[in-house]
Formats: sequence, structure tokens, C-alpha cells
Amino acid sequence: MAATTRITVTLPADQVTELRKLTDNVSGYVAEAVSRQIRHQLLGEDLRRHQEEHGAFSAEELAEARERIFGFDGAGTGSEAA
Repeated sequence: MAATTRITVTLPADQVTELRKLTDNVSGYVAEAVSRQIRHQLLGEDLRRHQEEHGAFSAEELAEARERIFGFDGAGTGSEAA
């Protein structure tokens, strides 16, 4: 298990109420959300850097990425992801 550090986070009361409805492990839930956001930001930086070096992604490349990520081309109604 990774080392942990205790911190204090201030959230709006309504968010805390909803959060407690979702989980008994608030720390774990928040840690996963932070981890997901960090991955999202790092991926965004990588994608921007790639486009700066190689140019914008083509429609075909974007369709292939959607297929790999979501299992469909993204052109449907969204029911495929349900």
C-alpha cells in the first residue's frame, strides 16, 4: 500500500451529503477521484504535445481512439455505452 498523508479538504455541504450517500469510505472515494483527474490532465498534456509535434488528429484517428476507448465510434446515440 502506498504511503498516505492526512489533509483537510473543504467541500460544499450538499456535496458531502451526497458523497456520504454514495460511500462509507470517503477517503478512498476522494483518492480515486483525484487519481482519475490527475490521469486525465496528464493525458491531455500528452495529447497536446503530440499534436504540437505531429499536427492535429485526423477524423480517422479520432474515430479509432473512440473505438478503442468506448468500444464504438461515438457516432451513435450513446446507447452503445450503456
